[in-house]
Amino acid sequence: MLLNGFNVAVQALVDDGKVIWPDFLNEEEVRLLRAEMDARRTRFHAAGIGREQGYVRDTGIRGDDVLWLDNDDPSLPVPVLARLEALRQIFNSELYLGVAEFEAHFAVYPSGGFYKRHLDQHRNADTRVVTFVLYLNDDWRDTDGGQLRIYLDGPQRGTWQDVTPYGGTLVLFLSDRFEHEVIPATRERRSLTGWFRRRAM
Repeated sequence: MLLNGFNVAVQALVDDGKVIWPDFLNEEEVRLLRAEMDARRTRFHAAGIGREQGYVRDTGIRGDDVLWLDNDDPSLPVPVLARLEALRQIFNSELYLGVAEFEAHFAVYPSGGFYKRHLDQHRNADTRVVTFVLYLNDDWRDTDGGQLRIYLDGPQRGTWQDVTPYGGTLVLFLSDRFEHEVIPATRERRSLTGWFRRRAM
């Protein structure tokens, strides 16, 4: 099933530049990762924007707490990083994207937290190629809010697609193509977020 899903993801990235993959994780896998986030909660810190000398924390732009992960974190209870690595390899072999690595972090938005519209590609840097967001929420309802709003381009410019953060759903999109934002939610919102990256030259 996962292998078939990988093939569908490749085709969707070619056709639309984005992928929405429900049930990338099952309910038990989501529960285990939520428990792992709880166990590490004291190590989270407020997220910032920008990179290197341009890095700042601005709660008027984003309001999540994050914890960066090692790519081969041995204590995660679900082999989710191995699945993402397999997806990276398939994107390379099928689409020749040149993504050599990935980076990922847990993210927690408190009730009312948001991230204003932005593009994931840093200025004067093209290392981020594909963004991924894997939702780790429990019993999420549409009325809870917290949607990922993806602003569309081409013939659909001026419109957007909202993705409800149901637990287990994986979203991928081209980092330099789609501006996006996180809509405020009425409850805590959790995810594992990251990027398939080229190595910096």
